[in-house]
Amino acid sequence: MVVETAELQSELKAKGELMLAVSEFDEPLEMHLHDTEIEDGVITIQLTDGVLTFNVDEVVAVWHHTHSLADFGLED
Repeated sequence: MVVETAELQSELKAKGELMLAVSEFDEPLEMHLHDTEIEDGVITIQLTDGVLTFNVDEVVAVWHHTHSLADFGLED
């Protein structure tokens, strides 16, 4: 999968948050519009205890992250 910087920026702006699978990390990353900057092929995510930076070309999958009532134990 090839992810383009402009496409990723557009998708993040439209959805507000996205999940990413990145080749150098074992777990998916969650990026939000308010804490993520995508510029010149580099993604920077501001975390509570630091900054995570990696190249867009390391992204191997992108999907919209959603929650359900069941996720919070609120289903009927």
